[in-house]
Amino acid sequence: MTRGVWNLCANILELRGVTKVFKTGLTGKPVVAVDKVSFALREGEILSLLGESGSGKSTIARMILRFLKPTQGSIIYRGKDVWRLQGREVLEYYQEVQGIFQDPYSSFNPIHRVEHHLKQALRSLADGKKNFDEDNVIREAMERVGLNPQNVMGKYPHELSGGQLQRLSIARALLARPRLLVADEPVSMLDASTRVDLLNILAELRDEERMTIILIGHDLSLAYYISDTVVVLYRGSVMESGHVDEVLMRPKHPYTRLLLDSVPQLDKKWEHRMGLENGDQDYDELSKGCKFAPRCPKRFDKCEETPPLLTLGSRRVSCWLYADRQS
Repeated sequence: MTRGVWNLCANILELRGVTKVFKTGLTGKPVVAVDKVSFALREGEILSLLGESGSGKSTIARMILRFLKPTQGSIIYRGKDVWRLQGREVLEYYQEVQGIFQDPYSSFNPIHRVEHHLKQALRSLADGKKNFDEDNVIREAMERVGLNPQNVMGKYPHELSGGQLQRLSIARALLARPRLLVADEPVSMLDASTRVDLLNILAELRDEERMTIILIGHDLSLAYYISDTVVVLYRGSVMESGHVDEVLMRPKHPYTRLLLDSVPQLDKKWEHRMGLENGDQDYDELSKGCKFAPRCPKRFDKCEETPPLLTLGSRRVSCWLYADRQS
């Protein structure tokens, strides 16, 4: 398949002050899902976006994949703003950037067999230029994720397990040999052993093919197992980011600390035990002070002002507690 010429950059992907505001209800009340988020990835890096439900993780994924347009800010892939791509540039972008999602059952049309889904994806990415062996490309992608083509081809999605379908989702994404993979909660619906198997596949893709991966989830233990860096989000804003060992082993932000304290209890009651119930807030409310302040055990008067994203060595923290320690 043909490739576009992308600029050589220190970072393969950058988000610069990305904001997404939705309008809800009959009155069109603005609700901020993502608020001035900035981070960057180097080629071959695995970055995890962490946070509870409603923190903006999936919205960020959809903006990177061009499913949702940012209200403000820019998403830069190899030096180009992805929302300014036109014509053939869009196809070339999807040849390099692919996504996999939480529910593998909803990712496949139940009336078509496995090979239909893979061939359809391959043909759309090839842009009508078939200068390759279609069956061989599909077979290699399936074997790459641990699937035996003879046991899977000819079957309908409902005849496969959740783990097999998620492997098939990854295989479909690999057909274009992408450089960036956005994985939105890819293992949350799978059993523990299957989760580890799929995470190992992602790690192998990074190690052997220098693939860059954004892993979205709320399971801190899985993030620690596979990630190089992490970004912790709360209500659409970055609370803390940096190397996985620093952030998850020596957290600075009170929110990150509370997340880590709750690790043995990560289930649907987790948010309520922590006092982190979600609720919509409009743009004006979110622009006043620290978002986490109402629930923060370290809150003090300065928290009524919006904290900057401070640089502390190799990590960044959005908290007034460290305003005098910025490096």
